[in-house]
Amino acid sequence: MSDVLQCLKKHGQRLDLELAEEMGLPLASVRQRLAGLVASGAVITCSLTRFENGERIDAWQCRVSGYVPPAAPGRKAKAAS
Repeated sequence: MSDVLQCLKKHGQRLDLELAEEMGLPLASVRQRLAGLVASGAVITCSLTRFENGERIDAWQCRVSGYVPPAAPGRKAKAAS
């Protein structure tokens, strides 16, 4: 399960389809691991339905619970006065 968690921390919010492709695991295995992480409260998921080229795609959108990624490098915008 920690490999799914590490992947989410590295890349941020991802679809379960993308996680399965990236880790080279079957989708069912990734969903089983995600279900365990959701039960422990480490990950938050929501169901997502998309249409690509007229084809329906049902997926889970996942992100790490309570994790805030570091700020992007570079100049920051000035506050409006």
